[in-house]
Amino acid sequence: MIHGFIKLGAAVPGVSVGAPLRNVPYINALIDRAYDEKCGVLVFPELCITSCSAGDLFFSDTLLRDAEGALCEIIAHTAGKKMLVFVGLPVMYCGKLYDCAAVCSDGAVLGVVPKTHIAADSELGESRWFSPAPAEVGTVSLCGFDVPFGADILFACEGMRELVVGCEIGSDLWAPTSPAVRHTSAGATVTVHPSAVCETVGRERYRRLMAESESGRLISAVVTAEVGETESTTDLVFGGHCIIAENGRVIAENPPFGGGELTIGMVDLRHLCHDRLKKQLGAAAECVRVPFSLDVTEYDLRGVISDTPFLPHGEADRNAVCSRMLDIQARGLAKRIRSAHAAGCVIALSGGLDSTLALIVTMRAMDICGMPPSAVTSVTMPCFGTTSRTRSNAEELAAAFGTDFRCVDIKEAVDIHFRDIGHDPEKLTVVYENAQARERTQIIMDIANGNGGLVIGTGDLSELALGWATYNGDHMSNYGVNGGVPKTMVRHLVAYYADVCEAEGNVRLAEILRDVLDTPVSPELLPAKDGEIAQRTEDIVGPYDLHDFFLYHFVRWGETPEKILREAEAAFFGRFEAEVIEKWLITFMGRFFVQQFKRSALPDGPKVGSVGLSPRGDWHMPSDAVPWDMLKNMK
Repeated sequence: MIHGFIKLGAAVPGVSVGAPLRNVPYINALIDRAYDEKCGVLVFPELCITSCSAGDLFFSDTLLRDAEGALCEIIAHTAGKKMLVFVGLPVMYCGKLYDCAAVCSDGAVLGVVPKTHIAADSELGESRWFSPAPAEVGTVSLCGFDVPFGADILFACEGMRELVVGCEIGSDLWAPTSPAVRHTSAGATVTVHPSAVCETVGRERYRRLMAESESGRLISAVVTAEVGETESTTDLVFGGHCIIAENGRVIAENPPFGGGELTIGMVDLRHLCHDRLKKQLGAAAECVRVPFSLDVTEYDLRGVISDTPFLPHGEADRNAVCSRMLDIQARGLAKRIRSAHAAGCVIALSGGLDSTLALIVTMRAMDICGMPPSAVTSVTMPCFGTTSRTRSNAEELAAAFGTDFRCVDIKEAVDIHFRDIGHDPEKLTVVYENAQARERTQIIMDIANGNGGLVIGTGDLSELALGWATYNGDHMSNYGVNGGVPKTMVRHLVAYYADVCEAEGNVRLAEILRDVLDTPVSPELLPAKDGEIAQRTEDIVGPYDLHDFFLYHFVRWGETPEKILREAEAAFFGRFEAEVIEKWLITFMGRFFVQQFKRSALPDGPKVGSVGLSPRGDWHMPSDAVPWDMLKNMK
């Protein structure tokens, strides 16, 4: 529960058809298992107490009496367990029979939600027995409790304001206007979906698509629990398909006939609330709210939080994502080239990761525009810290891609500049470093003026977040193709392109790209030591793996530093000590705020993922905002 995390569960008990009292032990056993797993909300299938395939036994007074008796036993079993449990059974109300979910917690029934849409074409023929939910919320007496009865009831957790649960049953999910739409507009963040839909060819995919679609469209969590294989197979077969979806993606699933009795997934409700706030999805509909409480639980997040939130997982996803990212970057640049009527592009090619990715993107843009490789001018500008390794890689990359290549040694120009401004070159200060960066920018800008080209920016999203760029130096360009790509993804993209080159037979280019990947990240602005890079970026500002994690969780989800710290400790458990993570998180927050002025003057460039820092689009922040109050609650 702390920081908005909650475990949601879907349970598939074995059932004896038409024998409610026999089904109680199976249901109670799964309640115990879910409670031991610290589950906050548990959903059983539609009509699980009686079985959904009881047929005309639903008209039997004995079945209805035993169903209520079974519910009474289940309610008693929840005593001492602060967990919200939804169990399905038929309920008589005002002379009609309804297909319902009884909502239980801590030895009490809190409310009863009837099914709204009784499908006329249902394989079960449910309209023969059940009526659709009444229009208004009333009161029903059940197991000695007088509780709300109706479709528009929400269950709100008193100790966790983000947790508001609505319920829709079976075909309600498939209806054009599902109850979840009203529930969400009234503040529900979780929709539970007890269901009894049989398995047919293609239904598994459609059911998953519906759960993903509803959770994404309503920015919510959806828990679907289907009845299992122990139902009658007289005419239909049921598979126990359970799905837990969060904001458009499935996070846990028991496939049809998967045999899983309990499916649990952890969701972050604050993420949902954050996205709703940004999209102004506020309360509108009116629903009856019933309070409940949960035990305060601090979940172990190890194995739950990814340490690479920007990266795709799995080879197929990796290739598809990388290909699409490169395409977005290249097509953004191609449009800019055409709009500017540019004769070509100019790029400062250092032999490092960022400029290598920028060159790859630029060459793809050349293909899109139908322009020759020679229309790209690659310029390497060695100075005091340049090593033979990066210079050689720059030369070989330019040759391999067929670009026009220039080498402009800037040492003499920078020395003259030091003399003009009265700077002692023995003092390796920020003046010493920034003078080189600004000289390089001046050169490529002037070359671009001379040949009618565009200067291609190479800085990435992580550098923008940290302000790791020289203002009006490498900070500036005509179009920044990497501005939406974090450093961890830059590595991924270059590695992917190396694999593509190798598969296409360009083994030498693949080798050069992999050597670039193996080169330490450095601006090479301080003198080399024994021919080796002396200035390593990650030794100064911290590991990019951590900074990209901080960036994602702070910008994408608006999380507090203390929550980010907790998540990072879980995600990087065994890699970084807690003290190290906290140190670099403080560094990140400080630099992110202080360096906003550079982002406020950011050149154009394409957004490629869910996080962007353009002052014209994703991130609007004053340059003089301060971070320190945000850090005061960190341990």
